[in-house]
Amino acid sequence: MNWVGRRLPRLEDPTLLMGLGHFVSDLKQGALAVKFVRSPVAAGVITEIERPDPAEMAGDVFTAADLADVGNIQAVLNRPDYRRVPHPVLARERVSFAGQPVAMVVAATEALAEDLAESVFVDIDAEDAITTFDEALAEGARAVHPEAPGNVMVEGRMRTEGVDAAFASAAAVVSFDLKSGRQSAMPLEPRGGVADYDRASGRVTLHASVQMPHMLRTGIADVLGMPESDLRVVAPEVGGGFGQKMSLFPEYIALVWAARRLKRKVAWIEDRRENFLASAHSRDQRFTISGAFDGEGRLLAIDADLLSNVGAFSCYPVSCGVEPLMAFAELPGPYVVPEYGVRSRGVTTNTCMMAPYRGVARPMLTFTMEQLMDRAAIRLGIDPVEIRRRNLIAAFPYRSPTGLVYDEGSYLEAMEAAVRIADIPAFRARQQQAREQGRYLGIGLSVFAERTGYGTSAYAARKMEIVPGYETVDCEMDPSGRVTLRIGSSPHGQGLKTALAQLVADRIGLAPEDVRVISGDTDTTPYGWGTFASRSMVIAGGASHLAADKIATKLRSAAAQLLEVESDTIELKDGIATATGTNRSLRIGELARAMHHGSHQFGDLGGGLKEHGFYDPDGTFSNACHIAVVEVDPDTGGVRIERFIVVEDAGKLINPLIVDGQITGGVAQGIANALFEELVYDEHGTLLTTSLADYLPPTAMEIPTIEIHHMETISPESVTQAKGVGEGGAIGAPAAVISAITDALSPFGIAIDAMPATPDRIRHVLRDARGN
Repeated sequence: MNWVGRRLPRLEDPTLLMGLGHFVSDLKQGALAVKFVRSPVAAGVITEIERPDPAEMAGDVFTAADLADVGNIQAVLNRPDYRRVPHPVLARERVSFAGQPVAMVVAATEALAEDLAESVFVDIDAEDAITTFDEALAEGARAVHPEAPGNVMVEGRMRTEGVDAAFASAAAVVSFDLKSGRQSAMPLEPRGGVADYDRASGRVTLHASVQMPHMLRTGIADVLGMPESDLRVVAPEVGGGFGQKMSLFPEYIALVWAARRLKRKVAWIEDRRENFLASAHSRDQRFTISGAFDGEGRLLAIDADLLSNVGAFSCYPVSCGVEPLMAFAELPGPYVVPEYGVRSRGVTTNTCMMAPYRGVARPMLTFTMEQLMDRAAIRLGIDPVEIRRRNLIAAFPYRSPTGLVYDEGSYLEAMEAAVRIADIPAFRARQQQAREQGRYLGIGLSVFAERTGYGTSAYAARKMEIVPGYETVDCEMDPSGRVTLRIGSSPHGQGLKTALAQLVADRIGLAPEDVRVISGDTDTTPYGWGTFASRSMVIAGGASHLAADKIATKLRSAAAQLLEVESDTIELKDGIATATGTNRSLRIGELARAMHHGSHQFGDLGGGLKEHGFYDPDGTFSNACHIAVVEVDPDTGGVRIERFIVVEDAGKLINPLIVDGQITGGVAQGIANALFEELVYDEHGTLLTTSLADYLPPTAMEIPTIEIHHMETISPESVTQAKGVGEGGAIGAPAAVISAITDALSPFGIAIDAMPATPDRIRHVLRDARGN
């Protein structure tokens, strides 16, 4: 029986559903409570930090002065256009955003810690906050950091030789501005950590809700100047991350410092307000784009100016370049772009720092390119599906203007399949009937390519000083024939352990329940980079595939010796090693025991069954087409999503049930991006959206049933034949929803230029259209 391709329920679920899992907050018993005093203002000079009278303090208060021997967090890109800005663990001379940690308090209970934190007085000589692109880039603007004059932290530029000529010869030039509001990943479980000091060894064990435990250990050890061997980092069950939990935050460094200083167990559990205020944000982009088209609607050139608000500091290790440099490199998406000019800047402001969030720059890139296609179609009088047919990449491999090589995909085929499923002619007839009744229906589509599973070559191209990308695993079969797979990757809800168990089970001839996957513990797993960038199944899966094959090769050789046949006749299946064409067989458990306990029989094969896997691919591209059908109420600006179709090509699906779950969750977050979620600062740099009364994630009432259809394009760029799928739903959904809203309101001649398209924004656009 082959396990790959089967819709198995996740092996992780019984533990979670029965409440038997252990999250960080479950581990705080016996710990001192830690709270952080945060800056109430966005910018200013710290003149004094007044602690309570020591006789009245029921705990300890620490400031930057106490951490004088602690270094700064510093993400580095070795590029001349990158500005290094030190990120202190606790604010020193000045504060740079509202919510920045200024002091740390430690007390016996959370209530005492809260009281103590409220009694710490921080006197700040406030300055005018810089929160917007216009304020940051204005001539003579105050520098948010002296290290970044002009408030640009990183900048990428390129221009192919033929851009100007293409625009000069174009039959039509389409130009517009788009904006994406700021978002929070808003994981169900906020950040948190428990740091426990061991007096016998002097080591600290940090349990933390993170996506990259090995990287976290490296970063903390470097900033504190301690050996990594003195720090163990464990990611237990993690209640969602979506990118927010892959960065090194100052709170974790402070926790480990406090545990070493006090020689005690300390715990910090973030509340929702803190998560909105001081965890990494995302999006907040403004793109200006012009596209040159010939008379047949073929794209000749793009000229783009891309701005990303990266906040006050640069996230470690990927740096503030992750959004603007991805935008720079990947804007063309699935379309043939002969000539390309682009300037992409990461702009620093007095706001919370940015970090990757599901999709990273690509929701905005896809929104931009799909709007370009829709607006060009209107301008040239071409059907929106037809203009895409004329511009989608159809021949592979394809090299983009920025040098990205797209492997085999089904961009055109996926779109055609989605269009057939949607039955657009039938929809147009229904749309017309609805308009006659005063109802406004619309349909929108988006086609995108998602770069997935890329290794060190991609990150090295960004000139990162710390270059992530590869993955390692250790695969071992014990004498009973069960397999333990230790992975450097660290899942946080994706079902990776189940999928890897299916993959390894097929390679070795076992059942998935015979494969135990261990992750998230720096003491017991090989060094790896964690879960992000739709990489785990491609890269961790690739390393697991290779290691399992080595185990299988040893098993076949040993079985052949015991059964007195050639090793190429041995088949491993259903827990049995069988010599094909004979009646000779051994249970794999018997074989494993013989190799462990009778190793003298096997010469070089003896000594157990343990193999290491390493995989570092260049990457592969998934692709999909999303179609949204909506109804818009022009009187209220309300949007109801009636239907949502996804045609996805992620290569071979290891577990289609898990893939469907990933797509559904991603689409829900994409709909949130399109319609609901936005973090809002006022002119003073104060965050106004610090609770779920103000920040509005969609509920089950707003998310329709997602119709998912799969295609399968096998690429040689992935050893498992799988492509990444985790971020695709969030990438394609916003563009499809916005296009559908625009289509619904086409009788009013409007265009939606900003996400989220809230009722207020839609009403504003309609009022402007009626006024004109």
